[in-house]
Amino acid sequence: MKPADASPLDIYLARICENCPACRYGRHTQQGLVFSLVKSVESKICPFCRAYERVHGRKAHERV
Repeated sequence: MKPADASPLDIYLARICENCPACRYGRHTQQGLVFSLVKSVESKICPFCRAYERVHGRKAHERV
């Protein structure tokens, strides 16, 4: 999904994921316990990480 196709709610939820301390740390370090947690939780549980993937076209744990 391109950002133009994303709903305003998706964009709002993705912004929360962008500012989430755990997701930001996981994207930055790419290793460790927090990275593993973000990688395993994002697609199953977290609505913010799923919205991030829909808006940006990449997983929440991948580098920018």
